[in-house]
Amino acid sequence: MSTVIQQSVQARMVASAPRMETLPATLHYDPKDPFTVRMAFPAPATLEGTEVAWEFSRELLAAGMDGAAGVGDVRVRPFGYDRTVLEFHAAEGIAMVHVRTAELRRFLGRAQDMVPVGDEHRFLDLDRGLAELLGGPC
Repeated sequence: MSTVIQQSVQARMVASAPRMETLPATLHYDPKDPFTVRMAFPAPATLEGTEVAWEFSRELLAAGMDGAAGVGDVRVRPFGYDRTVLEFHAAEGIAMVHVRTAELRRFLGRAQDMVPVGDEHRFLDLDRGLAELLGGPC
């Protein structure tokens, strides 16, 4: 039986205006996909009016709290003594959000309790993954 971790966080959207808008976001971790963290923003918080979710590695999130990490669509870096910046790069532009580092550490601690770093391979369902890749049962 698999348990999924979901944790609500308050993200602060960095905009060109001096005031940062606070918006809800949800961090999601499923041991069936043990390398991945999902961060979702609800429809009212997005320009498109639909939920937007980004998936990135748990390792990237952990590394980015202590130093700049990432070179692709998702980049993470510390900001001040108590915040972490997540940058989401898309063709439409870049969204930057600040999240309290303590909230991210708590989330990653819960994920670590469930799936220790280095043991992710034990939680992979390779048969299911191959079946999906090949389009049928193995």
